[in-house]
Amino acid sequence: MIISEALRRGTRLVQGTGSDEARLEAELLLMHALRTDRVRLYQRLQDELPTRSGDYYQRLLGRRLVHEPTPYIIGHKEFLGMEFEVARSTLIPRPETETLVELAIDFARDRYANNRFTAVDVGTGSGVIAIALAYKLPKARVIATDVSKRALALARRNARRHGVAARIEFVEGDTLLPVELRADVIAANLPYVTTADWLATPPEIREWEPRRALDGGGDGLRYIRRLFRQAPEKLARKGALFAEIGDRQGASARTLAKEAFPEAEVEVRPDLAGRDRVICVHA
Repeated sequence: MIISEALRRGTRLVQGTGSDEARLEAELLLMHALRTDRVRLYQRLQDELPTRSGDYYQRLLGRRLVHEPTPYIIGHKEFLGMEFEVARSTLIPRPETETLVELAIDFARDRYANNRFTAVDVGTGSGVIAIALAYKLPKARVIATDVSKRALALARRNARRHGVAARIEFVEGDTLLPVELRADVIAANLPYVTTADWLATPPEIREWEPRRALDGGGDGLRYIRRLFRQAPEKLARKGALFAEIGDRQGASARTLAKEAFPEAEVEVRPDLAGRDRVICVHA
């Protein structure tokens, strides 16, 4: 079988899982099996698929057909143009979270310019937010918290991969409790899916990704409430807090933020699809 035919067959198989990115997923799996990149893959489309690579590709497709997410199968996921190791101990990074990071970066560049400042990533998971902040903001001292030892170990590996491990302190603990100072920037992507919505998610999410990283309780705001209860004692004067929320939680999250920060400027910012995505508090 030539490589182009293997790609077509793989695409058809992945489509059977209900994926709306079947071609992309088949490409990623085939690239992984061939140990190559997209440019070289397309240069080799008319080449014969090596037997060993073909067998490996079939095993990878078999895993995908039982709804294992492609990032877990190949072990990595792109976020903000950077490659991150992922594992079942943490949530797979989503494009929506890039909005949160970009807002935090824009604020920090505008407010602190060339001055040193402290940023906290609450519930760091695989570390994508903390690492992106450290990578894009060389003057930042970053603290990343998580309740999971396995998540923190993964985040440390990703930090070393991107050369920012020396500027990130990884601490185990619940939300902001392990943070012993006032931060200039707080960024948080905490669980915000309602329990009912989590139960209705596709098997790729419900059966494979950690529930504790997604299920935010009956209204999805359990951990957002906890964050806003703790934040007034952890956010520096003239600092800012950015928290990712669900697309139907804007009004509720804004109320929680105003209760915690009555004098602050609070706004809900949309993602690229125009849906409510980030609650922003400028103290």
